[in-house]
Amino acid sequence: MSTNHDVSKLDDLIVTTIDSARGYEHSAKHADAGRFQQFFADMAEERRRVVEALSQKSRELGGTPAEYGSTAATIHRRVEDLRRVLGGGDGAILSEIERGEDYLKEEFDRVLNDERMSTGALGVVRECYTSVLKGHDTTRKLRDLMQAAE
Repeated sequence: MSTNHDVSKLDDLIVTTIDSARGYEHSAKHADAGRFQQFFADMAEERRRVVEALSQKSRELGGTPAEYGSTAATIHRRVEDLRRVLGGGDGAILSEIERGEDYLKEEFDRVLNDERMSTGALGVVRECYTSVLKGHDTTRKLRDLMQAAE
């Protein structure tokens, strides 16, 4: 168990969670007729709280948490825009969010299963994982409901 290892893994989760928050913010602005805007806005706020919790732990361990997301996530949001413009509407948005949620969940799962993580860092990651599961599962349910209605 190394502090550097913990900081590195926390910082990876921070960047990925910033991507998630920005994705939800982006989706809230583009949802058709405001149908899912509140859910997207609420999840963006929830993800900002997760970023803050992870960042606080990283700082406690001597890290300097990132304040930016990844280039890949910016490209992902552009793909979402393209799918929406081509007639995908909210269904396209939910599909893209679900893909992002799957990735975020995998990243958290990877850290939670990392035997080199300290107990303290894992505790914070576990607390944040609750939000990840909520977003993942809710998005999947909404997407499934939309697909069933089509």
